[in-house]
Amino acid sequence: MEQPVTPPASDNAAQPQQFSTPRPARSSARRRARLIAGAAGLLVGALALTACGGDAKANDDAKNGKGTDASAAKDASTLKITISAKDGSTNASINDVNVKAEGGKLSDVTMTEVQGGKAVPGTLAADGLSWKPTGKVERGTQYKITANGKDDKGRAATENAQFTTVSAKDSFIGTYTPDNGATVGVGMPVSFNFNKAITNKKDVLSHITVTSSSGQPVVGHWFNSQRLDFRPEQYWKAGSKVTMKIDLDKVEGAKGVYGVQKKEVTFTIGRNQVSTVDVKTQEMTVQQDGKTVKTIPVSTGSAAHPTYNGQMVISEKFTQTRMNGDSVGFGGEYDIKDVPHAMRLSTSGTFIHGNYWGDPSVFGNEGTSHGCVGMRDVKGAAGDTTAKWMFDHSLIGDVVIVKGSPDKTISPDNGLNGWNLSWAQWTADSSS
Repeated sequence: MEQPVTPPASDNAAQPQQFSTPRPARSSARRRARLIAGAAGLLVGALALTACGGDAKANDDAKNGKGTDASAAKDASTLKITISAKDGSTNASINDVNVKAEGGKLSDVTMTEVQGGKAVPGTLAADGLSWKPTGKVERGTQYKITANGKDDKGRAATENAQFTTVSAKDSFIGTYTPDNGATVGVGMPVSFNFNKAITNKKDVLSHITVTSSSGQPVVGHWFNSQRLDFRPEQYWKAGSKVTMKIDLDKVEGAKGVYGVQKKEVTFTIGRNQVSTVDVKTQEMTVQQDGKTVKTIPVSTGSAAHPTYNGQMVISEKFTQTRMNGDSVGFGGEYDIKDVPHAMRLSTSGTFIHGNYWGDPSVFGNEGTSHGCVGMRDVKGAAGDTTAKWMFDHSLIGDVVIVKGSPDKTISPDNGLNGWNLSWAQWTADSSS
């Protein structure tokens, strides 16, 4: 099954141009859809959707909820978890952060700063119906919340959200990924999402430098007035160290709006892992340092909802998360509150994830999802499954390439997927 959608990522263009993140649409309008799931992981910026999606050319069965994904809803938890701050928002309140439960009870809630991982203490109500932070919520800071609970039949539900709190009106900040000290895959760009529109792009760009111990030249690319990514021409060299210097303090990003950040960040590139999904054979080949280490039967998007082609980068990982078709134009076809081993590939909702509801025969043989790449798994994210193996052996920043789909190539700003721009296109606005 596919899920909706990670900053901070791809359609090729004949001329250099800017791209805006596609919005989920009704299948009847033949537009892409992805599930909205709570997202609490890496990826800076507006990772608003968590669902699967390719081109939404729905047939009658899909519109009536008769697809494979629909079967997962039969035993879904009745617990509804609501996080006050909308996933992907950039001006969230610092005074009214909370989590509420309906149709069940919360079991645990965690709130942390995305950059640095500092935990925010909180209190779970005695009746299990609400949670709120007791620690200070800072202005202009990116947070993530993960909330878990069960309904009265013991069925689990999870909700995730990542958001940035409001900052002073005369200043701007950029939330970014990856964070200091992280180890990431070879496809991981440096991705900034600014909470205010930047008009003085040249000045802002000149005050952020990214260098690699490998000696690879690194260039910045503006996708729009709030999104700036950096990458080399080819994937990062395995084992290299990347350093980002942010010197935006007092830099005027727009008229009367000044930066307040000055920081140095270093992260490490891990082993080279690139996985290739062949839609025609329904098989994924996982390679590390150029050698095949695993082949995994998969089920990609159906004919009505094909999976995007192109180079995609894992931007978030969830042991379990919710995928809700209603939020992205698929009506009530599915609302799966415990999708296991889910890894985001696009902001609009494409995931590679475990699937416990599909018939085992579809994996390696048939595309049945709403655009995601599914692997055989078990309920509860337990057991020795191929989906768990893939999850455990994947890093944020690993590359997943999809080929052979009838769908188009993913837009480069839809997730961390700027690799789908040629180097000439990428560098065209590098002096802006």
